[in-house]
Amino acid sequence: MEALFAHAAVWLGLALGAAILAHHLNVSVALMEICVGVAAAAVVERIWGPGAVRNQEEWLNFLAASGAVLLTFLAGAELDPAVMRTKLREVWVVGLVGFAAPFLGCTAVARWVLGWDSRASWLAGIALSTTSMAVVYAVLLESGLNRTEFGKGILGACFINDLGTVIALGLIFAPFTLRSVVFLVASAVAFVALPPLSRAIARRYGFRTAAIRTKWLTFILFALGALALWAGSEAVLPAYIAGMVLAEFADADVHFMRRLRTLTVGFLTPFYFLRAGSLVSVPALTAAPLVMLALLGGKVASKIFGLYGVIARFREDRGERWYYTLLMSTGLTFGTISALYGYSHGIVSQSQYSMLVAAVIASAVIPTLIANAIFLPRHLLPAAVPAPTAEPKAEEDVADE
Repeated sequence: MEALFAHAAVWLGLALGAAILAHHLNVSVALMEICVGVAAAAVVERIWGPGAVRNQEEWLNFLAASGAVLLTFLAGAELDPAVMRTKLREVWVVGLVGFAAPFLGCTAVARWVLGWDSRASWLAGIALSTTSMAVVYAVLLESGLNRTEFGKGILGACFINDLGTVIALGLIFAPFTLRSVVFLVASAVAFVALPPLSRAIARRYGFRTAAIRTKWLTFILFALGALALWAGSEAVLPAYIAGMVLAEFADADVHFMRRLRTLTVGFLTPFYFLRAGSLVSVPALTAAPLVMLALLGGKVASKIFGLYGVIARFREDRGERWYYTLLMSTGLTFGTISALYGYSHGIVSQSQYSMLVAAVIASAVIPTLIANAIFLPRHLLPAAVPAPTAEPKAEEDVADE
C-alpha cells in the first residue's frame, strides 16, 4: 500500500509542478500537465528504461478515466441554452463546418500524404476535428468576451463541433450490436429523466445531506460510462450529452458547480492529462517531426479554409472573423481523448498516437497566441471586466453543502 501512495504522490507532485509552471508561463494548466507528462516520461525512461514510468497501472487508468468523464460532463454543462435558441443558425452552421472540414481534410492528409491505413486515418480525422471548449472558454473568460453575444456564439459553435466529434467516434469505431441498442435506449431514457430527477433530489436533499448532488451526478456518469463500455463504446460519450441536458440544472447553482469543478480539476484530471502526455514517445517525434507538422498544418489549414468564409456570413468585421476562426482551430481535451481511444484500442500505434497528441497540443497554443496577439476584437470588450471573485473558501469546502 505504501508503494501505491508513493506512486500517487509522484503523479500529484508532477501536477503541482505543472500548475506552478502554468501560472508563471500564463498557459492552460491542462496543456502544461500534458507537457510535463511528456517530459517526465522521457526522463524516466531515458534513465531507467522503457516501462519505468508505470503509466498502465489499473488504479491510474481508473482515476484518469474518471477525470476524463467528469471533465467531459463539465464541458457539456457549460452550454448556454439561450445561445442555441437565439443564435441557432450560426451555432449549427459554424459548428458543423468546423467539424466536417478538418475531419475530412486531416483524414485525407493521414491517408494520402502520410500513408496511414484507413482506420488510423479516420481516427486522425476525428482527433484533429475538435475545438477545445476548455481552451476557448478560458480565453473568453479572461477577456470578458464570454458575456458578449460574440463569445456566446463561439461557445455554442464549439459545442456543436465537439458533438460531431463524439458522434463520429461512436459511429465509426464502436461496434453496433444488440448491446448498442440497449445502451442507446437506456441513455435516451436517462437523458429525459435526468433534469426532473436532479431538480427533485436537489430540492429535497441538496442543502441537508453532504455533497448529495455530487454523489448523484457521479453515480449517473459512472453508470452510463459502465453501460457504454459494456456496449463496446467509450465512457466519455454519454457524459457530454448528460452535461448538455443538465446545463440549466448546473447553471442554477454556480457554487455547487464550482465545487465539482474543483474536485475534477484539482484531483482527477491531472492523472488524465499527465498520463496522456506520458504515453507520447519523444524518440518517435524527433525521428519524424515532419509528420507532426503535416497533421498540425492539415488541421489548422482545413479549419481556416472551411470556416473563414462561413463565419463571414455572420460577422462583418475582419478581425472578428479571424479571431472566431482561430479560436475554432484550437484543440485539446477531445483531441487527446480520441487519440488515446485509438491507441488503447489498437487503432493507431504509439508513434502515430504521439504525432496526433503533439499536433493537438500545438493547436491549443499556436492559434490562441495568434488570435489574442493580432485579432482580439477590442471594440467588443466589456467596458469594465469585474475582478475574479475569491474562491478559496469554496475550494476548501468541497463537500459542504
